[in-house]
Amino acid sequence: MGDIRLVVGLGNPGREYETSRHNIGFRVVDKLAADAGGRWQSKSKFEAAVTEAQFGGRTVLLAKPRTFMNASGRSCAALLHWHKLAPEQMLVVVDDADLDVGRLRVREKGSAGGHRGLFSIAQCAGSERYPRVRIGIGRPEPGRATDGLVDFVLSRFREDERARVDEAVARAAKAVECAVARGMAAAMNEFNG
Repeated sequence: MGDIRLVVGLGNPGREYETSRHNIGFRVVDKLAADAGGRWQSKSKFEAAVTEAQFGGRTVLLAKPRTFMNASGRSCAALLHWHKLAPEQMLVVVDDADLDVGRLRVREKGSAGGHRGLFSIAQCAGSERYPRVRIGIGRPEPGRATDGLVDFVLSRFREDERARVDEAVARAAKAVECAVARGMAAAMNEFNG
């Protein structure tokens, strides 16, 4: 695995999606940018907003694709190509409906697991071998219609979930900082479980 040089938070652009469960990846990179004093700039050649940050003396590019979630791979592939990076040098921060609200899972690689944003990245980057930080957003209540998951990921967190979500965003940002500064193995040891 190479050193992480690019951190991509996944979400959907637009005010109507800002606080949705699906946009928790955006929230994490927004926190990283704010903590590092970064200012987002829109870059049409990447279909993304980008800024730089330093963690542990290492400079990384932070990015938020301006495509919709299901087309995130276009932006990621453009960023990788332009900066001459391997997929292993890109860490993706993403929501995970298979994890309880607020739970983190840090991995060096893996499958899309049904997540269309991750599937798009694997298709466009030609690899599933990129690190990721998954943040649990929970699942809809049993008995909902089959489109319930789509509606659910686009919904807002409930009031009783917000404290756990805020804590998870802060922990995920720390996990990213650890992965950049000390490597994925250190981040997995410290933040999984």
